[in-house]
Amino acid sequence: MDQNVFDDPRITAVGLLVEAHAGLSARFAAQFEGHGLSPVEFEVLTRLARSPGNQLRMTDLAAQTSLSTSGVTRVVDRMERDGLLCRRACPSDRRSSYAVVTAAGLQRLDQTLPGHLKIIEEWFTGQLEPEELRALLHGLRRVRDAVHPGATAGSTDPVPPEATPS
Repeated sequence: MDQNVFDDPRITAVGLLVEAHAGLSARFAAQFEGHGLSPVEFEVLTRLARSPGNQLRMTDLAAQTSLSTSGVTRVVDRMERDGLLCRRACPSDRRSSYAVVTAAGLQRLDQTLPGHLKIIEEWFTGQLEPEELRALLHGLRRVRDAVHPGATAGSTDPVPPEATPS
């Protein structure tokens, strides 16, 4: 095998992305644990809180995360038992339901976010100049959209008035 193949910038780019992700993920996991959340629970809360009406259809939540539909069901079940989420029937499709962040879930997220943002600033965005960050975000969105086209599923759907959390 040609040794120069390992100097290929494509291998370097993917390797650096994986290493950066692993380092950030370890720091995030420790911080989330201090707030009684797993990384996937934080991801679910964040995805829902950033969506219209703080909710997504379960299938859209699966499409936006690294979870299968059955994995989303298990996580939502656990988070519902913990009072962080609730399920709401979809008024237009009896087969669908929404996962909705509760007030307790939003409160947990509010408690967790300051430390999370501090880690992001210290170890990620703070390492980049503003123009570098803009270019990185643009490039990451292009790659994400190519490899995970469902990543924003349901995030721009209008919220049915009867489905808005009280």
